[in-house]
Amino acid sequence: MKILLTGANGYIGMRLLPKLLEMGHEVVCTVRDENRLSIDKETRKKVEVIEIDFLEEVVANKIPKDIDAAYFLIHLLTVTT
Repeated sequence: MKILLTGANGYIGMRLLPKLLEMGHEVVCTVRDENRLSIDKETRKKVEVIEIDFLEEVVANKIPKDIDAAYFLIHLLTVTT
């Protein structure tokens, strides 16, 4: 199954990613900054990484069309005054 994992660099995403790979899934990770994705080189070879900032307008063609399932793990922490 091809899975889209948003928030891949977050607390839950970092724990879910290895489990999805162990289960044999093909994983597409979305991150704001690919350089901040803290996975080892071997894991990096097994996933597709797409840089997307969901606070901005998303270019639809950046996300593959053949996704079977998605984990939406994005949250916004803001401080209002």
